Amino acid sequence: MRQFVLVALKILISGALLYLALRGVNVGAILARMNQISFGWLAFAIGVTLLQILLGALRWCEITARCDAPLSAAQALRFNLIGSFFNQTLPSSIGGDAVRLWLVNRTGAGWRAATYSVLVDRAIGLIALAILIVGSLPWSYQLIGDAHGRAALSLIDITALAGGLAFLAFGRLSWSWLTAWLPTKHIHACAVIANKVIFNRRSGPLIAVLSLTIHVLTAVIAWGVVRSIAAPATFAQVFLLIPPIILLTMLPISIAGWGVREATMMVAFGYAGLPQADGLVVSLLYGAVSFAVGAFGGLVWILSAEKAAKDAGGIELQEQ
Repeated sequence: MRQFVLVALKILISGALLYLALRGVNVGAILARMNQISFGWLAFAIGVTLLQILLGALRWCEITARCDAPLSAAQALRFNLIGSFFNQTLPSSIGGDAVRLWLVNRTGAGWRAATYSVLVDRAIGLIALAILIVGSLPWSYQLIGDAHGRAALSLIDITALAGGLAFLAFGRLSWSWLTAWLPTKHIHACAVIANKVIFNRRSGPLIAVLSLTIHVLTAVIAWGVVRSIAAPATFAQVFLLIPPIILLTMLPISIAGWGVREATMMVAFGYAGLPQADGLVVSLLYGAVSFAVGAFGGLVWILSAEKAAKDAGGIELQEQ
């Protein structure tokens, strides 16, 4: 019952935010943009998204090795593609993480190692995103003239960065009760692993480069979408606007980020002096690109040995 209520609430939030985003826009301007879509640029955005998933798989490989759940690059890529499918179909923007966790466990790694690998991967990605936003704040302030917009951007980023740094600092603590008390035991273990991955001489630089590149590619994807409708936004503007938006859509309060992304994209475009209708169209097409890649991930899932084993297990249970 509780799970049903949470799913229903997320659907309502997505629907409400989409309604608010669509309510005050110029429908004619949206249709005009849609009529001039360049599918070549959308194909470019899809290709960059696949590259982003590949780089994410390479980062995850480094992390799983530290979690005693080593994956090959091919396994990590396949699991990430499947995760992208479930990110679009499960009632959360992080639904794919639960499926990745399940897939890693099926390799024999165990639930604990699988969970640690996914959580540390998420944490490192969040920290890298916050650092990227902090590094670009001076230029963001030049782009966003509105004082409220600047304050909101600073608050969002400082909160995310403070949370990430507190997580890493938590892993540096050696108090015995941290590993004895259940609520802190697993969080502390994940923080310890994150420190080992980030501050290792061999893996640290690679993790940093991969993490920052992954987030830069998010801006490249959005820029491809912008170019597909010939919106008057430069790459520099897109690069400064997209990371904070992605940070907000990582909150698991909607269905695959729908609604949250549209509302924040319109607000961000407005603060930057760009047409809000363009922000809405870019957000919708960005979601469509993610959905297309997720559909490919769904095909990988359908053809996977894990799904075949799951279906076979279900048949056996029915026969019993």
